[in-house]
Amino acid sequence: MKKVEAIIHSHKLDDVKSSLISVGVIGMTISEVKGYGHRKGASARYRGNEYRVDFSSKIRIEAIIEDEMADLVVKQVSLAARTGEIGDGKIFVSEVSQTIRIRTEETGITAI
Repeated sequence: MKKVEAIIHSHKLDDVKSSLISVGVIGMTISEVKGYGHRKGASARYRGNEYRVDFSSKIRIEAIIEDEMADLVVKQVSLAARTGEIGDGKIFVSEVSQTIRIRTEETGITAI
């Protein structure tokens, strides 16, 4: 199993969610997160005053999937989340060694 984690713009959430559902992702976890990348924040002006915004708000989507779906899921997220602007986000793929459903104690892919 693989864990696909994507950090995206919040306004792209519906597009990414729809895209993942269309390729068979049956569950995902969504979190609101804050962070910064290479730009390390930005300066902004409000009512004539300049201030520094160190962190930008993003959405983190996490999904546990079967190994053979990983490339397709990464492609779908990348296409659905892309705006072409700086800060489109990142996708991380990692191995999941074990999954256990607490209620039934099912393990492996059936626990997803």
